[in-house]
Amino acid sequence: MTQPAVVSSHPATHSPSTVGAQQLRHPTPNPTHRRHPVHHDRSSVFTALQSLLHLIVIAIFIITFCVQPFRIPSESMESTLLVGDFLLVDKQAAAPDGAGTLLPTAAIRRGDIIVFHDPVDASLHLVKRVIGLPGDHLRLRDGRVYINGHALTEPYAVYRPSPPDNFRDNFPRLHSADPEIDSHWWIRMRSLIENNELIIPTGNYFVLGDNRNDSEDSRYWGFVPREAIVGKPLVIYFSLQTHDPDDTDGYGGNDGTGASLAQSATATPTRRHPGKIDSVVDFARWGRTFQVVR
Repeated sequence: MTQPAVVSSHPATHSPSTVGAQQLRHPTPNPTHRRHPVHHDRSSVFTALQSLLHLIVIAIFIITFCVQPFRIPSESMESTLLVGDFLLVDKQAAAPDGAGTLLPTAAIRRGDIIVFHDPVDASLHLVKRVIGLPGDHLRLRDGRVYINGHALTEPYAVYRPSPPDNFRDNFPRLHSADPEIDSHWWIRMRSLIENNELIIPTGNYFVLGDNRNDSEDSRYWGFVPREAIVGKPLVIYFSLQTHDPDDTDGYGGNDGTGASLAQSATATPTRRHPGKIDSVVDFARWGRTFQVVR
């Protein structure tokens, strides 16, 4: 069997040329020493994929049952919520009594902002502020809200100049109605008026937009049932800048009704005036990012 060449430790026994040749010679590998392939640890790859899958499942669970993103495309909640705001809504905080919850729950209180199913079209979501609670006697006089005979302090309410509207500003009224009012609500409302005040039934809430002169709310379509409430906005996680108040596109111009539709954040908006946003700085309202909703 051929042995690997070894550089001798006694160079005097070799001629200079021989020594040089031996010093440049590489050892011959022993054919009996076979190389074994290196196997990758497949279990570690599987573990990583399994962890990723668990994270995806948890994320889907949280979005489905705990929080949900929405965006604001109309002006009826200004200036609390602006056109182009993206919200995270806590679905557990407003869960009905008896429902299994993971996060702390709280009763619906006057002044709370809520997201709920549109009483007229349950496939849509609206966002408004709770003004009247079950059992309250409510009326509006010259746009100001009175609950159980007392004027309500509303630092969040905005009154933009607009033509007088008796139905909107002096609610409820038995002898006149706005053409935008839901016919079923008009009939029901008349049966709930006592001494010029609207009595709110058990299990129902009266809601208004903060932008009082440009909001389609409980004055026009009635109460919000407790079971229709989806959740309470937690935080504005992003806010897109808007430059055209008449823009009705998905970035959130006036939708023509002031309905303050809380659209799903996954909806794809289209912009009619892309040239109006010239830089990343103009593209977003960075100061509103991560602002708590109150």
